[in-house]
Amino acid sequence: MTAVPNVLHTNVSLAPFTSFRVGGLAEWYAAPRSVEDLIACFEWATLEKIPVTMLGAGSNLLISDRGLAGLILSTRHFQGAHYDDRTGQITALAGEPLPRIAWEAARRGWRGLEWAAGIPGTVGGAVVMNAGAQGSCTADLLAQVQVMTSQGVQWVNTSDLHYGYRSSLLQKKQVLALQATFQLTPGGNPQEVTALTRQNLAYRKSTQPYHLPSCGSVFRNPSPYKAGWLIEHTGLKGYQIGNAQVSQRHANFIVNLGGATATDIFYLIHYIQDCVRAEWGIDLEPEVKMLGEFPNMYLAERAAS
Repeated sequence: MTAVPNVLHTNVSLAPFTSFRVGGLAEWYAAPRSVEDLIACFEWATLEKIPVTMLGAGSNLLISDRGLAGLILSTRHFQGAHYDDRTGQITALAGEPLPRIAWEAARRGWRGLEWAAGIPGTVGGAVVMNAGAQGSCTADLLAQVQVMTSQGVQWVNTSDLHYGYRSSLLQKKQVLALQATFQLTPGGNPQEVTALTRQNLAYRKSTQPYHLPSCGSVFRNPSPYKAGWLIEHTGLKGYQIGNAQVSQRHANFIVNLGGATATDIFYLIHYIQDCVRAEWGIDLEPEVKMLGEFPNMYLAERAAS
């Protein structure tokens, strides 16, 4: 076995690092503060043939109560951003909070990220998942992404990453997004851009359950419908399994009322899918990424009945 990097730890609880506040233990966990440590961890895992899972802000994520095998590589300390006043470009490290660059862009009068102030995630997570809101998404602004693979570090153009609705090629390969460059539109009025950013954030807070742990939107919107509308009109607002509940404020959110388990949430996700399918003939596709081992569908159906 090759030497273990100093920043690696074993059997670390992942619940504090997810926005749902659930999840079991990581077999291996690291939160590097430098690109050198991050690369060392990735190279160690590659040599040891250990799977790597990237963890940003832990939103849009449901981690099994049984935990995760392999290396969980957190970017929570891997932060920093450069703002080019000449071009309007922002180059940010994967762990940089997306709202932070949105507010800084607004302060400079740069347009493009007004929708992002309420997104509870990091640059890396937004790039991988193609996060979006108010009809805009990350890919609209993305110029290039620096990634690391088993072949090394390289910059990749957005056109090569096959972006779609909440999807990208980065979700399908063991590739680490290290940093990304966004192209914004400079020259706007800082007061106007800041006001619009505040307005978008206020709208999100008034319509979404920010006061309780959640993962953000649970399901993708099945065009031409909104997932929240379908769930609400199936009569599921407030429905509970354990301490996991369909939010009373927005039906496409599942909230942790306190003490919920990942299994509670998993069962509730499948119950919602079954009810919406029975009522509307529509299969809701989860937007939340589920990692680790979960009970089979039969057990989920029994728990919800």
